[in-house]
Amino acid sequence: MQLASLAQVAALDFDTVIDVRSPSEFAEDHIPGAINLPVLDDEERARVGTIYKQVSPFDARKIGAALVAQNAARHLQGPLSGMSGGWRPLVYCWRGGQRSGSFATILRQVGWRAELVEGGYKTWRGLVVEALTQPPVSPFVVLDGNTGSAKTEILLEARRQGAQVLDLEGLANHRGSIFGAMPGGQPAQKGFEGRLAMELAALDPARPVLVEAESSRIGNIMLPKGVWSALCAAPRLRIAASLPERAGYLARAYADIADDHTGLLALIDKLRPFQSAEVIEQWQALVRQGAHRELAEGLMALHYDPRYEKHRARHAQAEAMLPVESLAPEALENVAARVIAAAAAISR
Repeated sequence: MQLASLAQVAALDFDTVIDVRSPSEFAEDHIPGAINLPVLDDEERARVGTIYKQVSPFDARKIGAALVAQNAARHLQGPLSGMSGGWRPLVYCWRGGQRSGSFATILRQVGWRAELVEGGYKTWRGLVVEALTQPPVSPFVVLDGNTGSAKTEILLEARRQGAQVLDLEGLANHRGSIFGAMPGGQPAQKGFEGRLAMELAALDPARPVLVEAESSRIGNIMLPKGVWSALCAAPRLRIAASLPERAGYLARAYADIADDHTGLLALIDKLRPFQSAEVIEQWQALVRQGAHRELAEGLMALHYDPRYEKHRARHAQAEAMLPVESLAPEALENVAARVIAAAAAISR
């Protein structure tokens, strides 16, 4: 089977998409929805590759074929044992060659209608790279606001209300600051790009897309140039909330981090290149006291707000202000509705 577009990937009509590459290859990136049934694990793949280079291609293929057969038998007796005769799998490996071809042959001998992805994973990766090289076709509206403005929650509420939203921090599994680590860690760069490309392909170009203001890096993830350029050029809608409201929001939103005093002290210590030793000691004292709201106010007033203003000064996007009196949970539904209306107005 030849994959020609991301839309085609999203509409694949197979019972199961099987990635037969090694676990580390699969973990870095894979076709969305695929499961991993490796015909060579990481150690076996390295072993066969070494024999190929140091002994001979023939010996490598002979040993590799035996390992593939052993692993295929394990998959047939395990995760595939309950599949009916009508099951239709789509199989791929790195280039659509020996690993996937061998496994598909075994599946076909059983009687299943197994198909191969022409070009394998490299075909999928090529579609992703091509998509991210182009500027997004949907008009971006950037939701801006200083730290603690509840931008992510407002975006998610706007999505619930029917708005078109691109959640970059959700895709990157990171909240976008030194305090932004999330459970499970971040995906690999290629994995993030694959998810992002699929999200972009699913957008309606006739409707504006709400996107949170970001730097070019979210944690360890770099935004592709096309997306970053679109963010820089897009009109902005800025949430304007008071420092006490934002501090209260942060104390709620980052309760998981605030409860880990040891980890929080270590994170604040990373700010030493940007703040005086006296300020760092004051913030760490607030951590020990459990004064999370006061800590949030200090971090925003002395660190994050000045940096946001400096960042904004480098860009010349049109900006509309949206004054918000309350960031309490019960107020965010109304804020999101106002954001949707304002985004529609400034994107016309």
